[in-house]
Amino acid sequence: MSELIIDTIREYLESLLKEKELELFDIQFRREGHGWVLRIFIDNEDGITLEHCRDISREVGYYLDVEDIIDHAYNLEVSSPGLERPLRSAEDFLRFVGKKARVKFHDAIEEQKVFDGIIERVVDETIYLKCENEEGLQFSYEMLNKARLLV
Repeated sequence: MSELIIDTIREYLESLLKEKELELFDIQFRREGHGWVLRIFIDNEDGITLEHCRDISREVGYYLDVEDIIDHAYNLEVSSPGLERPLRSAEDFLRFVGKKARVKFHDAIEEQKVFDGIIERVVDETIYLKCENEEGLQFSYEMLNKARLLV
């Protein structure tokens, strides 16, 4: 049931966000300690403002009220992925060239799995990271367990 709700809302959001020059980063619908929560994470090249969140929350709220997709109480939250957002593809690395990131590998490289550094460039599927010790590291996205921006 939750997947059907998420898919329906995702379909609605794709057209709404495109119209407002925003993108959908993630959507979650799950039961938590205080009840059901529908979380929508939005993004764009220039960052997300409180007004973006307010406008999307209002639009989605109206849509959900009219369509009556969720038949029980829930809380709606709309926010950005945050300053330390996850990097979920090689394209994300390309988008954030020049920014600081933390990468965690599946397998250790020189007995280390976690590296912090500046994203230097992305060429084809190869990501280049300038580590804090000034050493360069190159890897493919498939080698990563997790990656995120650092502030």
